[in-house]
Amino acid sequence: MTKYIFVTGGVLSSLGKGITAASVGTLLKHSGKKVGMLKIDPYINVDPGTMSPLEHGEVFVTKDGAETDLDIGNYERFLDTSYLKSSNFTTGQVYSSVIERERAGGYLGQTIQVIPHIVGEIVSRIKLAGEGHDILVVELGGTVGDIEGLPFMEAIRQMKHDDEVAGTFFIHVTLIPYIKAAGEMKSKPTQHSVQELRRIGITPQMIIARSERALPKTFKKKLAMSCDVPNDSVIEALDAATIYDIPVTFLRQNILKPIAKELDLGELDPDMEEWDSLVKKIVQPKNKTVVGFVGKYLELKEAYKSLTESLIHCGAHLDTRVEICWVDSEQIEERGAEALLADCDSVLVAGGFGNRGIEGKIQAIEYARVNKIPYLGICLGMQLTLVEYARNVLGFEGANSIEFDEETPYPMIYLIDNFMDQSGNSQLRTHKSPMGGTLRLGEYPCDTKEGSIIREAYNGQKTIYERHRHRYEANPTYREQLEKAGMIVTGESNGLIETVEIKDHPWFLGVQFHPEFTSRLQTPNASILAFVQASLSVE
Repeated sequence: MTKYIFVTGGVLSSLGKGITAASVGTLLKHSGKKVGMLKIDPYINVDPGTMSPLEHGEVFVTKDGAETDLDIGNYERFLDTSYLKSSNFTTGQVYSSVIERERAGGYLGQTIQVIPHIVGEIVSRIKLAGEGHDILVVELGGTVGDIEGLPFMEAIRQMKHDDEVAGTFFIHVTLIPYIKAAGEMKSKPTQHSVQELRRIGITPQMIIARSERALPKTFKKKLAMSCDVPNDSVIEALDAATIYDIPVTFLRQNILKPIAKELDLGELDPDMEEWDSLVKKIVQPKNKTVVGFVGKYLELKEAYKSLTESLIHCGAHLDTRVEICWVDSEQIEERGAEALLADCDSVLVAGGFGNRGIEGKIQAIEYARVNKIPYLGICLGMQLTLVEYARNVLGFEGANSIEFDEETPYPMIYLIDNFMDQSGNSQLRTHKSPMGGTLRLGEYPCDTKEGSIIREAYNGQKTIYERHRHRYEANPTYREQLEKAGMIVTGESNGLIETVEIKDHPWFLGVQFHPEFTSRLQTPNASILAFVQASLSVE
C-alpha cells in the first residue's frame, strides 16, 4: 500500500509549497523510493488552460496532454520524471465528475452532499494518483482557512484513518515574519495557522519555516513546542540562490529522519552528489551568455516558468550563467529590434496567444535572421518565422497567420478543421471552437531530417518526442516555395510541419513543440541545450 505525505500552507500564499513538495520528493527518489506527486488546486476552473498567464502563470502540459498547474512542471524538473493528468486535479473537475455521475443515476437517488460524495471523490482521486508508488507527495494549493479548500482538508483528514492507506505524514509550510522595527521574528502567525489546522482535525508533524533570516535555536525550540512537533521537525527554509539548492539544504537539516521514522521507511541515504555538483555550477558558473528573451507576458515572469528554468538547466550542464535580457515585443514595435537586442548573444521568441505584440516578434526574428544571430523560436515563435520569411524573403505582402488575420492573402499558418488528437480521436476545430480542450496537446513524435540542426541536437535520433500546446499549424501549401528560398522543413509529425531551419544561417531553429516541458535539471532538453551552446560560441 502507498504512504502519503501531505503538504499544506499557512499564513499566506506563494511560500513555496510546490518547491517543498518537489524537494521532499526528490530526496525520497534519490533514496531509492518510487515517488508519485500530486497537486490539488481548489479553484473552480476545470483546468488552468483558459486562465490568463498574467493571473495564474504558466500552464504546464503533461505527456498525456493535460493542461495543469505549473507546480507539475516543478515536480518533473526536480524528480526527472514524466507525470500524467492524474497528478493534478481541481475543484471544477471534482464537482463535474460528481454531477455527471448524479445525472447518470450513479448515486441511486441519494441526496448529493459535500460529505460524503465530494470528499469521497477527492479521496478516490488521491488514491488513484498513489497507485504503483511507495510514496505519494500531495501538495494542497491555497492557504489553510480558505473556504474553497475545506473539502480537501476534510479528505486528507479522513485518510489518516483509511484502512487502504499505509501511513500519512503532514508537513505545514508557513511564514516566520521578521519585524524590522522591533528586531524580532514572530511565531504567532504560524501558531494561529497550526491552530486552524487542528480545528479541522489535522495535526502537522513537521513545520517548514520560510524566513529571510536564520532561525535562532531558542526560536526553533519555541516554535516546536508551540506547534507540538519534535525539535528536529522544524526545518528552516531560507531564501536561496537557486530553488535547486533547497533539497540539499533540507538534507543538511536531516529532514528525512522524522519522515522515515513516522512512515517506517528505514534508514534513508539519498545520493545527491551529481545534483550538488550541478547546483554549484548554477551558483558559481565559469562562463556567461546573454539571451534576448522576446515575450509578451513579461509583467509576470511565471508565465514562462518552464522556459526560464530550462535555460538554468542548460547553463548548469555548460557551466554557464545564462543571463536573460527580457524584451517586451510591444517595445520592439516602438523602438526597433536593434535598440533592444544589440547586446544579446542570441534571440529566443517564446510562444503565446493573441495578436498583441506580434509585429514586434516578427521584427526580432528578422533581426536574428539578417544578422545571423543564433535564434530559437518556440511554438508561436516558430510560426512567425514562416510569416517573417514569407514577407521579407518571398515578398508575400500581407502574409500572416489566420489567427491574426482571417483574410490574409498568404495564410502561412492555418487551422486544420479535422485533427487527430493525442488519444487518436478525430477532433473538429474551428475559429469559434471553445479554447478549453481544442488545442493540440501532449506528446507527439517528430521525424527529423538527416544533417539538420535538430537531429544533431538530439544526438542523431531519427524520431524525437516532444509536447505541444497550440491550435494553429504551419501551412504545407507554401513548403516548396519556402524551401526553394532557403527555409527548410527539418521535422515532421504525421505530415504536419514541426521544425524549420534556414540553410545559410549558423544556427536558426523554429520548433512547433514546447521543448521546455521536457527539460529537467539532470537531463536538459536537447534543442534548448544546443541553442545555449550556439549562444555561448558567439564572439
